[in-house]
Amino acid sequence: MVQLVTRVGDDLAEAVDELIEAGVAESRSDAVRQALSALVEQHRRAQIGRQILDGYLRTPQTEEEIAWADDATRRMITEEPW
Repeated sequence: MVQLVTRVGDDLAEAVDELIEAGVAESRSDAVRQALSALVEQHRRAQIGRQILDGYLRTPQTEEEIAWADDATRRMITEEPW
């Protein structure tokens, strides 16, 4: 396991300590691990989103595909018993 060492401002350290007191994290190290994991996951999801967008820009939906989806949506709404 790799050890990362960093310095943070007093305000941030106090905020992290409050998270620990609230039971959000078990320790400062746990809080840092959770935050880094969330940052990495956020970045990964953003990359995937960009790849999906790029795919749609390279190969946009056809008018036929859009019409099919619109028709299916209308039928689903019509079938609702509201």
